Amino acid sequence: MAALAGRFRGFLPVVVDVETAGFDPERNALLEVAAVIIGGEVGQLKPVASHHFHVMPFTGAVLDPAALAFTGIDPFQPLRGAVSEEEALRNIFRAIRTAVKAAQCRRAILVGHNAAFDLSFIKAAEKRSGVKNNPFHLFSTFDTVSLAGLAYGETVLAKAALAAGLSWDHEQAHSALYDARQTAELFCKIVNSFDLNREYP
Repeated sequence: MAALAGRFRGFLPVVVDVETAGFDPERNALLEVAAVIIGGEVGQLKPVASHHFHVMPFTGAVLDPAALAFTGIDPFQPLRGAVSEEEALRNIFRAIRTAVKAAQCRRAILVGHNAAFDLSFIKAAEKRSGVKNNPFHLFSTFDTVSLAGLAYGETVLAKAALAAGLSWDHEQAHSALYDARQTAELFCKIVNSFDLNREYP
């Protein structure tokens, strides 16, 4: 089997999911972030490591009540164990850079369900916190909305997961870690199915 480094032009897929206090990455808080690193060989991709943080709202952040009701997150619940944007990103970026190097890749590429949304919040938090060495490609992503639409005719994550033969727990949905893990399983299933009987340099 071919090494993962050659499958996506030297990019390592990393699935990211964020939970937020609204839709505006500049004004609304990042409340939770999860990253699932993809590993394995071509045709046998699989999630290999997960990193997850609850995040404290940045100073001056707008917290949309409708968004909080949707996610069920209480940003100021002390038992969340929330950390600053800086700490969350610094730890996730470090883990991803280590994985990129181990896989002999050049950079990571963000995989997400509506990936542009996740990347926009990561980039806004990075700018606010001053964290350097973002391992992700600055604008390219893999979006499982498009991939699932092509493979299964479904664009909603829950419906796409079920169409792919994966389980889905509505009680855990809208947790960044759960959604990231399910998105990772979906991504791997689609790519592995496509890679049957194909070769890459």
